[in-house]
Amino acid sequence: MRIMAQMSMVMNLDKCIGCHTCTVTCKQAWTNRTGMEYVWFNNVETRPGLGYPRRYEDQEKWKGGWTLNRSGKLTLKGGNRFMKLLNIFSNPKMPGLEDYYEPWTYDYETLLSAPLGKNFPVARPYSLVSGKPMHPQWGSNWDDDLGGTYVTGKDDVMLKGIADKVKFEFEQSFMFYLPRICEHCLNPSCMASCPSGAIYKRSEDGIVLVDQNRCRGWRMCISGCPYKKIYFNHSTGKAEKCTFCYPRVEVGIPTVCSETCVGRLRYIGLMLYDADAVLEAASTTNDTDLYEAQRACFLDPRDPEVAREAERQGIPLDWIEAAKRSPVRRLIQDYGLALPLHPEYRTMPMVWYIPPLSPIVDAVRGTGYDAEDAGNLFGAIDALRIPIEYLANLFTAGDVAPVRLVLEKMAAMRSYMRDINLGREGDEQIAEAVGMSGAEMYEMFRLLALAKYDERYVIPTAHREQAHALEELATDCPVGGGGSGPFGEGSGAGPVPVAIQTLAETKARMQADDMAEVPGSVSYMEWDGQGLPGRPSPQDAADRVGIPGEDGVAR
Repeated sequence: MRIMAQMSMVMNLDKCIGCHTCTVTCKQAWTNRTGMEYVWFNNVETRPGLGYPRRYEDQEKWKGGWTLNRSGKLTLKGGNRFMKLLNIFSNPKMPGLEDYYEPWTYDYETLLSAPLGKNFPVARPYSLVSGKPMHPQWGSNWDDDLGGTYVTGKDDVMLKGIADKVKFEFEQSFMFYLPRICEHCLNPSCMASCPSGAIYKRSEDGIVLVDQNRCRGWRMCISGCPYKKIYFNHSTGKAEKCTFCYPRVEVGIPTVCSETCVGRLRYIGLMLYDADAVLEAASTTNDTDLYEAQRACFLDPRDPEVAREAERQGIPLDWIEAAKRSPVRRLIQDYGLALPLHPEYRTMPMVWYIPPLSPIVDAVRGTGYDAEDAGNLFGAIDALRIPIEYLANLFTAGDVAPVRLVLEKMAAMRSYMRDINLGREGDEQIAEAVGMSGAEMYEMFRLLALAKYDERYVIPTAHREQAHALEELATDCPVGGGGSGPFGEGSGAGPVPVAIQTLAETKARMQADDMAEVPGSVSYMEWDGQGLPGRPSPQDAADRVGIPGEDGVAR
């Protein structure tokens, strides 16, 4: 058993209001640069809809993720190394600009400088690629609030097999929001697809990163990622992706998208898992068994034997304690509420979701019955406007049973808590009906509805004594095939350096209200993507560490 720690996230879709605050703040923090105009590390999709890029879930077209070959072994859906070598200069399985969208801006100068007149001035859209006037035809949130779904909804990949249950007439329509970031998978196909070995998974916390020095812009990672969360920067010629805000996480601060989330729907915590079990779990024959197979890889840090073995293998004690308090572990393992996004891709994703239940109350109330009665709620689950089959296609490879159980637990929680809120004793039979105790149901309610900041984000800080090692941490993809060969370097083979600042300096930079207050800090928002971002002068660096400067004075 090889125990590893994984930084993970759970999103409660019942609380997402589709405000896109997470998207905007992520954009400002990470992709507000030349060459990244069309890039959204975080985006919020309205489902049903085509997503971003358009129809990214159609793996018969894009060939992302893993599949089982005839002998039952896991292999990249896009082909082996030889096939990638044949297409290395012309990758045919990659979304084009029309699948993302051509980014644009508006001629705001016309609005500002137009003279007084009878006609109101108009700011025309201009392409950020060609600089010419254009007529936008698609965008990263074109389906927002079903805005374009009445025309394009029929092409939603998740409607396969259930199209007769989904109606796009106004009075019969449904929608919910699905925020997406990189999944930071346990078995990342992007890493195994990279011919340059530039993508690696940190063994310290499982975050998947791209080494910009080793990336050669082959873009095989874009094809290999089934979630299409790796993007090509056409200015630098490099691939970039969500970093799980690792400079923030290393100092115990949540990701930007989580910190700014209006609905407080995101939870961050550590999961301990058996790395030796990942390959076997990802090779599970039936797609519908992959959800439980991945759950079986997770370890319980409250088990004394697991805790002792984790400590023996070098996981710090405070990290083990953080794993015990992890809200992600409680939602995935203890309560069984969170589900993975598309487990059938076999990448073992580590950003999980609690499916939405909100419309059920309205559905019951509309019939004239008590909308909080447990019997009514359980009976109405199959009649939801959001078909369970649609949710199952998203989260359990089409298996309806786990989704129904999650919805029943959430419905039971509502009914159980109503009695308590009205001053009555909680009905233990309601909790027992879904395999839980009343105490567990109350704690689940507290975590989902009332959890405070330090309960939603349990993030241990990186250890100062590991600062140098952090620059060299990497781990092999379970089936990546490490080592050098005639077809390029193996994914994750050898150390990949990542420059980081000291713990104190990074924490000061992350918590500062004004970047000018942090000596030697770099404002990437002012960087145009050309060359290297600014760095402190030698004199500034000498001043910070007390080395005498050119005038011989140590500051």
